[in-house]
Amino acid sequence: MRRRLQACATGMLLAMMLIVPGQVAKSQPAPYQINVIMPLTGPGTFIGQTSQRTLRIVEGIVNKQGGIRGRPVQFVFYDDQTNPQLSVQLANQILSKKPPFVMGSMLSALCRAMLPLFSNGPVLYCLTPAIYPPTGGWVLSANISTRDLIFGTIRYLRMRGWKRIARLTTTDASGQDSDHDVAEALKLPENKDVRIVADEHFNPSDVGVQAQMARIKASGAQAMIIWAPGTPFGTALRAVHDAGLDDMPIATTSANMVYSQMKQYAAFMPKNVYFQACGYSADEARTAAAYKKVQVYQAAMKANNIYPDFQSGIAWDPAMIMIDALRALGTDATPEQLRNWLDNLHDYPGISGIYDFRKDPHGITIDDMIMMRWDTQKQVWVKASKFGAWPL
Repeated sequence: MRRRLQACATGMLLAMMLIVPGQVAKSQPAPYQINVIMPLTGPGTFIGQTSQRTLRIVEGIVNKQGGIRGRPVQFVFYDDQTNPQLSVQLANQILSKKPPFVMGSMLSALCRAMLPLFSNGPVLYCLTPAIYPPTGGWVLSANISTRDLIFGTIRYLRMRGWKRIARLTTTDASGQDSDHDVAEALKLPENKDVRIVADEHFNPSDVGVQAQMARIKASGAQAMIIWAPGTPFGTALRAVHDAGLDDMPIATTSANMVYSQMKQYAAFMPKNVYFQACGYSADEARTAAAYKKVQVYQAAMKANNIYPDFQSGIAWDPAMIMIDALRALGTDATPEQLRNWLDNLHDYPGISGIYDFRKDPHGITIDDMIMMRWDTQKQVWVKASKFGAWPL
């Protein structure tokens, strides 16, 4: 009898061991995957890898909060190697799975190459401010538009008394954007006294720009705008140093506001380099609700030993906006439902500003912009303007 009871108990235990794993698996829903295309290698490495780290932090925070209606979130990354053709290839690969939205890529050339694929949906949230999709379409663009960033930069330089400006710009899509937007900014009545006294260009793959820098030095410029994202910025800074122009005020694209990048350029960094930023870079915000989100972001960066620079934050709001959309609509939301929700989103406090997609696919404007200066002694960014790029 005892042997029969032991055999029965053993059989029940084995049955439980077989059943429990299956029950546990059913109680854990599959992660909701968010596809992200990024330049994790190539000239855009600094930018892509910084935002990748941020999205992994967002993933952890969201999942600790219960994910999306109890379902965990998982960001899936695709490296386009800073190559527009590969951006398109990866986008086609992702679209074959019919997702309701895609995030990425970064830098205007990469994202622009992808745009035709999304003309009829699904939603594409580009992680660059350098594209200008139509309001009410299928494409959103992260952060303040490049147009507003350049308008704010020239406003700041003019208000500081630097009206004779030289430009050094890459010949890629980012540089072409700059060419157009600077020309538009100079048409504004407020900038009637601003002059471009040297207008130089270089290929992103060039290893030196000494000739261009010599012409800039001879122009008598009071300040310089270097619009060269990623590693080409380092090429330009070396030429600034070699030409003895370390004292000239320099403004550059916010794409270069990457802490690890600044540390690599310490040996030849000019004394006054200015960047366009948002409130989270200056540890402040326009409203109390937005500031609470800035504090969460700042704490998360500190906990992960990441300096809260512009690029560490550019993907934060797009990720949180899309997650909040899914929390509102559910993980089975269609592309059409997502677009409608986003089109009507307004007064949304983010770390970059107060979003209103009814007016602009960027959601935020020059009113959310702050100029920051790299302090070469303390190796940190310091606030250089009020919101709207008005000097302190």
